Amino acid sequence: MRHRNRGRKLGRSPSHQRALLRNLASALFLTERDAEFDDNKPNIKGRIITTLQKAKEVRPLVEKCVTIACRTLPQEEAARQFATTARHDSPEWRTWRTSDRWRKWNQAISPVVAARRRALELLGDKQAVRVLFETIAPRFADRAGGYTRVVRLAKPRLGDAGTRALIELVGVRDRVTQRAPAPKFETSAEEKPSARAKTKEASSKAKDEESAEESKE
Repeated sequence: MRHRNRGRKLGRSPSHQRALLRNLASALFLTERDAEFDDNKPNIKGRIITTLQKAKEVRPLVEKCVTIACRTLPQEEAARQFATTARHDSPEWRTWRTSDRWRKWNQAISPVVAARRRALELLGDKQAVRVLFETIAPRFADRAGGYTRVVRLAKPRLGDAGTRALIELVGVRDRVTQRAPAPKFETSAEEKPSARAKTKEASSKAKDEESAEESKE
């Protein structure tokens, strides 16, 4: 029995499973890099195609990394006011390095550094971590979760007919649901009286008939 053993083995050893998921998550983040002059340029940014089972397994790792990066945005914004734009090892930079501003900057930026190290531990790719914190995290600053989407593809994989799926970052190619407007009938109030007017007319007719019978008696 596999009690409390969640997840798929994917036909691999535990170390191979971790390496596989790490590479898939890094590949998804690296599609957002500036690859204008790269030989291995991604076809579509923020999207990779793999099997359905692998896409479902890598999704929690991607969500966790994006959440770690998004939580550091307030600290990074607070540390920016104490930072300097001087060139490294220049006289202005040395003055800033020995000032009280550097101590405040160091104290404010320390949670960001810890988060980057944690993301690097999960992904194992420095370029993917850089893209995650500099490009992807600011995009999801106002989103509380649900950063990815898994869509099953109709065409199976050539060779073993494995079920393929794409996993992508949301917010770029979202579907907009368009509802048809309610039909409007061009009938005036005079042509089609309301139900309240009908009941009033019926009650007045009944009263007239009753009064006519009483007068006859």
